[in-house]
Parts: sequence; structure tokens; C-alpha cells
Amino acid sequence: MVAFSDLLSYDNVVFRSYVFWSTVLIMKTLAMAFLTGRQRFKNKVFANPEDAGKYKAKVKFDDPDVERVRRAHRNDLENVFPFILVAFFYVLTNPEAALAINLFRAAAVARIVHTLVYAVFVVPQPARGLAFFVCLGSTLYMAFKTLVYFA
Repeated sequence: MVAFSDLLSYDNVVFRSYVFWSTVLIMKTLAMAFLTGRQRFKNKVFANPEDAGKYKAKVKFDDPDVERVRRAHRNDLENVFPFILVAFFYVLTNPEAALAINLFRAAAVARIVHTLVYAVFVVPQPARGLAFFVCLGSTLYMAFKTLVYFA
């Protein structure tokens, strides 16, 4: 049995990979606010009268471009946090390094692709669905393995 402190150590390649890819996903999720702002300025639509007045724009809550980015951002909030939490628990199971690292990598790259095909360069389905399910599948696999380990 591996000590808890060894699992959460810089020497553990699985933990280092987890920290790296989780941080990438957090930064990507935070960047979504800038994508929303870019669409608001590009389309000259704002949610608050004081912002609209300052930039000679209009108040509008249903601009399709802004709402698309907001939906992608919300999708990140609904999926990135569960991934980060489940992946942390998965690290505690002392998984095989290559598998764990590839699960973290696949989930993070899938979330980045999801944003690109949903909010940046709109690509028809099934691109967005495939990206969504790669991350979801990785998260569910890790959740199942963690449940079995700690049962």
C-alpha cells in the first residue's frame, strides 16, 4: 500500500499530470469570460445599460453569438469541476501511470476541442458531441474505478 503523502507528491508522475491538466482546464474555463466579452464588443450588445451606454451599444440578452459562448462556458462549469474532483480521487487509487496520464490528457484536450468547435469555430455535429463524450467517458471511468477501489 502506498502512503497518502506519496500519492500527492511532486515525485508522483500521476499527481503531477493531474495538477498540470487540471490547471490547463481551469485556465481554459476562466478564458471563457474573455470570449464572451469579445462577442459582446464585436456585436455591440451588453447585458447592462451602463456598459451599453459607455460603448454606444444596446442592451440585449439574446444575441446568438454571445449566448453560444455563454452556453459553452456553462458547459465547462458543469463538466470541468466534476472532472477535477473525480480525477483527484482517482489519483488516490494509485492508478497505472500511463492510463491515468492519458485519461487526464484526453479529457483536457476534449474540453479544449469542445470549446473550439462550439464557441470559436462553429463546426457541425458530431464534433461537439464527440468532444463532450470523450471527457465525460474519462470522468465516468475514473469515477467507477474510484468507487470500486474504495468500496
